[in-house]
Amino acid sequence: MKTVLNSDSYPTAAGCRPSRMVRVRPAPGRPSRGWLTADGLTIPVALGRGGILANKREGDGGTPRGTFRPLRLWWRADRWPQPRTRLPVRAITAADAWCEDPSSRHYNRPMRRGPGEPGDRLRRDDHLYDFIVEIDHNTRPRIAGRGSAVFLHLARDNFGPTAGCIAMTRGNLLRLLARLGPKTRIVIG
Repeated sequence: MKTVLNSDSYPTAAGCRPSRMVRVRPAPGRPSRGWLTADGLTIPVALGRGGILANKREGDGGTPRGTFRPLRLWWRADRWPQPRTRLPVRAITAADAWCEDPSSRHYNRPMRRGPGEPGDRLRRDDHLYDFIVEIDHNTRPRIAGRGSAVFLHLARDNFGPTAGCIAMTRGNLLRLLARLGPKTRIVIG
């Protein structure tokens, strides 16, 4: 598959269907680093500080092992043009947050927060959440304490470990977005 740049300098996959599968594997000897492959694209990724775990728990720093689907792209419209993707897209607002409280009925769901209200804000000062791919980890059924807010997002400059997400460079995430569709399987482990 040939990758081309469009006029916005965002990569698109020329004349192709969405990837059927994206695979994420740990790097040998480095559990918080890994490799993501999709249709000939292989990119380095940062994983959770706990590595890939089969028994994911809230706060353990592990990236969950399993097969998931991408649900939607969240992006900072105030910083970037909307990227090319086949996923549903939503601009991140100042009120957008994610519930990570296992005792809440909103656990592992997006929510709205007013000024001064607590919550894990999606609009961050750093650039880690400029693009977020929400996946269906712990959604059907949602089980309290089994992990929340597991996303694909941007990596730190030093590719430091995440809290359980999969992180990569902006260029690589944009290349991946051009290949993702709602039926793409994301296989971790």
